Amino acid sequence: MSDSIDPRTPILIGGGQFTQRTAQQGKFAEGEAPVPMLTHAARLAADDTCAADAVVKAIDAIAIVRLIADSSEAGRLPVGAVTNPPRSVARQLGVTAKREIYTAPGGNTPQQLVNHFAEEIAAGRTEVALLAGCENLATLLGALKAGLKLEWGEDAGGTPEEFGDYRRGVNDYEKAHGVWFPVNNYPLFENAIRGAKGRTVAEHQKKLGELFARYNEVAAANPLSWFPTRRSAEEIATPGPKNRYVGFPYTKYMNAVIEVDQAAAVVMTSVGKARELGVPEEKWVYLHGCAEATDIWHLSERADYTVSPAIKLMGEKAFAMAGLTIADIALMDLYSCFPSAVEYALDAFGLAEDDPRGFTVTGGLPYFGGAGNNYVMHSIVTMMDKVREKPGAFGLVTANGMYATKHACGIYSTAPTKGPWKRENPKDYQKQIDALPRPKVVVEANGAATIETYTVVHDRNGPMLGIVVGRLADGSRFLANTPAGDVAAMEDLMAKEGLGRKGTVRHENGKNIFVAA
Repeated sequence: MSDSIDPRTPILIGGGQFTQRTAQQGKFAEGEAPVPMLTHAARLAADDTCAADAVVKAIDAIAIVRLIADSSEAGRLPVGAVTNPPRSVARQLGVTAKREIYTAPGGNTPQQLVNHFAEEIAAGRTEVALLAGCENLATLLGALKAGLKLEWGEDAGGTPEEFGDYRRGVNDYEKAHGVWFPVNNYPLFENAIRGAKGRTVAEHQKKLGELFARYNEVAAANPLSWFPTRRSAEEIATPGPKNRYVGFPYTKYMNAVIEVDQAAAVVMTSVGKARELGVPEEKWVYLHGCAEATDIWHLSERADYTVSPAIKLMGEKAFAMAGLTIADIALMDLYSCFPSAVEYALDAFGLAEDDPRGFTVTGGLPYFGGAGNNYVMHSIVTMMDKVREKPGAFGLVTANGMYATKHACGIYSTAPTKGPWKRENPKDYQKQIDALPRPKVVVEANGAATIETYTVVHDRNGPMLGIVVGRLADGSRFLANTPAGDVAAMEDLMAKEGLGRKGTVRHENGKNIFVAA
C-alpha cells in the first residue's frame, strides 16, 4: 500500500514519554535536570521507531518546547539557565542539527511544532525532526524549598532559532487588576459560560464535576499520571479543606497541576525517509488535518467570553483539510487546563458534554499532569499509541496557550493521507479573527455599572481578590476589583448571583473599584 504514497508525505514515526517519581518520594536531589530528561524522552521516541540508531544519526532538526523556568513574566526561577537546549540535547545524542529551535511559551506549541515540521518535511526542507519538551517543577520547587542548590545550567554555545508568538500575554491594564494569571482568567470565562447556559452556580458546578470526572477516570487508569487517584464528580465539584476554591467557581481539583516531573518527545520524517531508515510501516502515523488560530489577543478586548472563534475556525480548517467531520473522530484529547477550555472546544466542535467517546486519552492537565508548555506532546505521543492500536481510526488533539489565546490542533491516523500533503497558511484565515468586532474598553471607569462576568480569587486562607469585568451605561467595558480587603464583598459575590448585578465603579489610585448595589 505504501508504494503509492507520495514519498514526501510527512509522518510521525516515534513517540516517547515518562514520569519521574523522585519528587513525589521527597528525593529532590535525585531528580534529573532538564537536559537529561529531554534526552531520555528523545531516546524513548527513537527506540519507538524500531530503527533507533539510524533515526538518531539522521536527525537534522531539533525543537525544544520552552521550559516554565524560562517562561514566567514574573521572572526566571532561581536555577541555572540552559542557554541552547536543542544543542545540549544534540550533544547528548551525538548529533549535529542544522536547525535548533527553542519555542515561545504556550501550551499550543507542541502541536504547532508538529504542524510546522509536517510542512517542512513535505517541502523537503527537513529530513528528520526531533520535537521534545519536559517539565520538572516538582523537583525544582521541592529542592528550592529544601534549601538545595541545583546546578542545572549549561551553555552549549550558539543561539537557538525562535519559534512561535512571543508577544506579552497581557497589557498593563489587565495586569493591574489581576487579569494575568491563568487561575484568575479562566474562571472569568467559566462564569460567562454558565450565564449563557442559564444555570445556577450549583447546577453548573455539578456539570463541571461530571465533565472533569470523565478526565479523572482516564487518568486513574494511566500509569504515567501524576495523580492517578480516582475522584467522583461530587468530590471534584465540592469545595472543602482539601479542595478549596482557587478562582471561583473552580475548586483545586479543576485546575491544571503544573508542579510535575514529566517529559515527552516525538520523531517526524517523510514516508520515503522512513523506508530508507528501516522504520516499519506499523509505526507510521499520518497527520491528516491541522490548523492554528489565535483569539483576540487581549482578554479585555474579546467581545464574547462564552465562545472561542479561533477554536471553531481552526477546527473547520483542520477537518476540511482531512476531509472528515467530528463524527469520524474515534479518539480525542481536548486541552483541559480548566473546564472552560474544554467547554470552548465542545461548543466549537458541536460536542455534547456526555459524548460517549470521551475527551481525553491521557487524563488531562489536572490529573495526568499539566507539564507546563509541553503537556500536548504527551497528548500526541499517547494518541500515536492509541491510533496504532486501532488501525484506521482517527484521533483529534487540541492545544491551547495562555488565556485561551493561542490554539493548534491535529488529526492523526495510521490510515495514509491521499495526494501531496499541503495545508492552508494560518496567516490567511487568521485575518477573520483579527477583524472581529471588539468592545470599547475604558481604562478609567466611573459611574453606574453592570457585571458582565467575574471571579473571586482565593489563597489558602480564603477570598483575597474579587475581579469584575463590567459594562458602563453606554456599553463600554471595564476591568475592576472589589475593594481591597473587603472579604464580605467577595463572599457576597459568591453567595448571590454575580452576573448582571448592578453597582457602581470608581477609578482611584490607578485601579477601578466595583461596589455592588
